Amino acid sequence: MPTYRIELAYDGTGFHGYARQDNVPTIQAALEAALFRRTGVVETSVAGRTDRGVHATGQVVSFTVADPIDEDRLRQSLNRQLGPVIAVNAVVEAGDDFHARFSAVGRRYRYLILNQPVHDPLAARTSWHVAEPLDLEAMDRGVGYVVGAHDFASFCKKAPGRSTIREVSEATWAPAGGFFELSIGANAFCHHMVRSIVSTSVEIGRRRLRPEAMRDILEARDRTRATGTAPARGLTLVSVDYPPAPGAGDVT
Repeated sequence: MPTYRIELAYDGTGFHGYARQDNVPTIQAALEAALFRRTGVVETSVAGRTDRGVHATGQVVSFTVADPIDEDRLRQSLNRQLGPVIAVNAVVEAGDDFHARFSAVGRRYRYLILNQPVHDPLAARTSWHVAEPLDLEAMDRGVGYVVGAHDFASFCKKAPGRSTIREVSEATWAPAGGFFELSIGANAFCHHMVRSIVSTSVEIGRRRLRPEAMRDILEARDRTRATGTAPARGLTLVSVDYPPAPGAGDVT
């Protein structure tokens, strides 16, 4: 029973998140319905269950079928059914033990802020418009405190019985084509973690908090200390990292 990997992109604006829910549109429900029509598959696994309004350019989904499939024909069929707001960039056979979620060793997100006096209607679905000037250098200094292994309880919506310890490999704010962009990578993220870090970054950018406040809030491990949650529309899952396949990069 071969396992396949789907590389997926989507505009999350019109969906109630990735995960299937009753009586509302979700990415998972749309994808699984399209897969079923072509393959009979009714169950998939996903690398990261994005929230309502969050986008993806590098989401990963896996599924198993009884018999091998024509990967290119399946990709074309899915895109005909799911476009234009969902795109299947690739369908590739993976190892039998591959699992989109449990095989992943890292995820990377970006968050876009449009920092100018007047909003841009063409950027409204994929960025947060902040009209007052922001100190980008101070924001970058502040977000540097989250790099490393920490308990992110101050920045996470707590799930009962779930750890809030995560290891962040990179977190930087930088200008990007007229936007301020947060690039952040970690082994995993807990619920609302990135959006809470963004919200605190903006308060630093507004000079209502010192950059060191990010460290102080992090060390408090107290959800009431964080300064809100940024809008979902600015957040995009950019990529998911997996260990190299056996033999990859070997020199013979």
